[in-house]
Order: sequence, then C-alpha cells, then structure tokens
Amino acid sequence: MTIETVMRALGDPTRLRIMRLIGTMELAVGELAHVLGQSQPRVSRHVAILADAGLAERRREGSWVFLRQSHAAGKATVAAVARLLAAAEDEDEQFARTCEEDRRHLAAIRDAREANAAEFFARHAGEWDRLRALLAPAEAVEAALVDALGVDALGEVLDIGTGTGRIAELLEPDAAKVTGVDKSPEMLRLARARLQNLPAGRVELVQGDFAALPFEADRFDTVVFHQVLHYAQQPDYALAEAARVCRAGGRIVIADLAAHDREELRRTHAHARLGFADEQMEAMLARHGFACGPVATVEGGELAVKVWAARRLPPSVSRIGGARELPAAARRKAAAR
Repeated sequence: MTIETVMRALGDPTRLRIMRLIGTMELAVGELAHVLGQSQPRVSRHVAILADAGLAERRREGSWVFLRQSHAAGKATVAAVARLLAAAEDEDEQFARTCEEDRRHLAAIRDAREANAAEFFARHAGEWDRLRALLAPAEAVEAALVDALGVDALGEVLDIGTGTGRIAELLEPDAAKVTGVDKSPEMLRLARARLQNLPAGRVELVQGDFAALPFEADRFDTVVFHQVLHYAQQPDYALAEAARVCRAGGRIVIADLAAHDREELRRTHAHARLGFADEQMEAMLARHGFACGPVATVEGGELAVKVWAARRLPPSVSRIGGARELPAAARRKAAAR
C-alpha cells in the first residue's frame, strides 16, 4: 500500500473512530454501527475503505462480519497510526470527548456479550453438568495439559476447537500469541465474550474446520486439542492438518477421553469416538510425523482423561498415507529434545 492510500483512508472522522475502536478489540460491523450511531450500510462503506488501504481486515463468521486491525499496510505504518490517534486524543479535546463516548458504548457491547454468554450457559447447564459429572475435574485436566507443555516457550499457539476460549485464556500469558479456531459461530461468540478484555492482538479467533484449517503451513509452534478430537469422524485428518500447520520442532498436546464404552455419549453429546487408547493415539501421531513423549492419565471421574504430548519431526510428513514411521529409538530421541 502507498502512504497516499493510507492517508486518504484516514481522512474521515468516522474512520478515525473505527481505527481507535478496533485497536481496542475486534468488533462485528453491527456492533460498530451501534457504537458509532450510524447505519450498518454506511459503516460498511467506511470499513471497505479501511480494508482496501490495508489498515483493517474483515472476516466472516456465520452471518456476522468482524473487523480487526490489519498489518497489510505495514506493521510500522499501522503502529504509527495507532500512536498518532493516541496523541490526537491527548491533544484534541473534541476527539477525546468522542473517543470517550465511543468507549462508553463499547462497555455496553462487552456487557451484552457477557449477558448472551451467560444465557447460553444457563440454557445448556443441565446437559453440561451431566457430562462434567462423568469426567475428571477440569482443573486437574488443565494442570496436566500445562505440565505436558513443559517449560519451553509456547511461541505461536493454535487452540483447535477453542469452544468457550478457556484454553486460549489459560495459555495466553505464556504465548507469543494464541489463535483459537472453532467451526461454530456461537462458540466463537462465547470465546469472544470470555477473551474480550485481553489486549488487542494477543488472541485471534477464527472460524474453521479442524479437518481443513484455514492457515498456511508451518505457522505455529504449539498446537493444542482440548476435549475436541472425540468429535472427529476421521481423527487422522484432523491430525494431518495439525501436522501441516505445526513447525518442525513444534509441539502438539492432546487432552481427550481415554478409551471407554459409554455408547450413549454418541447420542446425547454427538461424540464420534469413544475415547482413544494410548496405542491408537501414538500410532496416529507417528503417522503424521510426531515423536510421542510421556502420556499422563487424569482420574477423578467415571471416565479417565489422557494427555498425550508429542514433538513435530522434520521433514514435513503430514499427508495421510505419506508418512513413514520412524524407528522407536529415533522417536524417543526427538521427543526428549
């Protein structure tokens, strides 16, 4: 993008307000219209100009379109714009009053998101309570997951099947950035409500399918599946995609149910798989170029939870049928690194 394009895009008071707002948090276009007190078509036109200038990025999530900051115009340029707007708020009283009013409306948006999330949980509380009663305590599973990640820096983290965003919230303080992906727009709205008070840019939420992840290869240092792989009709495809986006030397951690015989969970909670045996999981990971490490078992419920950890081996071997399993000694050596 040229600097002329960027400066023209900033040459409107509404677009300056939009840039200030999305520097705080990701917003749906409808939410922006509410904050700005303008019609959604009018706001959409302003959004299009900012997106064309590489200052903002639109992302569809079901029937909603969300807007966030983009670095397509250049990271230094976008950072300079943010500093300019902050300075303008300090020195321009009228702009400061407008921004303060926008933030009051933004607080109402945050409250509405939290209220909607609470309503969703209230509607589904009964069925979730029944499922939680079968499992080991969530705190114990989360602790085992964190232990499996070890003391190495997490780097760029991908939380596959982020759901309500709990694991993204748990890992964010120790990550360079967390990206949460989920197929359900409703679950992403719950995650957005949970994570909306984190600094902008620390967590990104993306709609996508774990069997066809919307990311380039070799992007992430750490990949996490938390209680999601048992929903996969073909877990191999989900792990192949995880391998594709995981950098060589990166890690994968999977927390999921141990193999069990509670057939009713297929009907009541749409489980496609009745947990996983250690041998089954380790074989799948090896097929996709991961060297398996220690396995933890978390008891405390009728159904045990396993936490499998593995390290991504070079070269990339993430295609089903295309991976050659390494000798056991080589796998152990790689996992110990």
